[in-house]
Amino acid sequence: MNPLLEVCQVNRVFGGLMALDKVSLEIFEGEIFGLIGPNGAGKTTLFNVISGALPLSAGSVAFKNIEISGLRDYQICQLGIARTYQNIRLFERMTVLENVLVGQHCRTQAGLWSMFFHLPGERVETKRARGAAGFWLDLFHLSAKLEDKASSLSYGEERRLEIARALATEPSLLLLDEPSAGMNPQEVQELNDLILQIRNRGKTVFLIEHNMRVIMDICDRIAVLDFGQKIAQGTPEEVRNNARVVEAYLGKEA
Repeated sequence: MNPLLEVCQVNRVFGGLMALDKVSLEIFEGEIFGLIGPNGAGKTTLFNVISGALPLSAGSVAFKNIEISGLRDYQICQLGIARTYQNIRLFERMTVLENVLVGQHCRTQAGLWSMFFHLPGERVETKRARGAAGFWLDLFHLSAKLEDKASSLSYGEERRLEIARALATEPSLLLLDEPSAGMNPQEVQELNDLILQIRNRGKTVFLIEHNMRVIMDICDRIAVLDFGQKIAQGTPEEVRNNARVVEAYLGKEA
């Protein structure tokens, strides 16, 4: 079976610093794949390279057997990769519904004239976009707040809204960068349930997490980065018992 995403021997250099050093991994359709590692290991840099936010220095990234290295971020989004960020990036002055409708923009075809004069094609697309947005807002328990400003949401609601907006782009692969950061235990459990529901609706999920409860409870496979290198990969049980992983997190004496 061909991988949905294939990262092959990827390097990323910042000045003289090797942030990613020959990183390779494969993610298959329907997986929840976790990426862990100490702070500064290169996890978010890898997401930035995959999503087109940063160019790679060497290697290649392929999605659905299409080489995406060198494409712009919006082109990669149109192909079916969406992401969230470690630091939440919402349009705070826009409503909850408007934030999710922004995610639908890459799937609309109506031109400027159709939008300006509200032609039939534009009205059909608007109806479809609102329906798709409403679906994700309902799944993420935000439908009661669709007309509220994003700035009025609680922290956990902001996190859920950002994921809903990413899903509104209709991705095949969803990249989640520390989605449980700042959440309390109840919110973390709700997040776990939501990620499982997302997978059950045909999405593949690739997530960075520091919360080991999230990683160990829901991931099918896990890769571990340390100083820009992949030091381990396997099932949660295999990674938990890997001596190099224990050393990376706790030091050689552990």
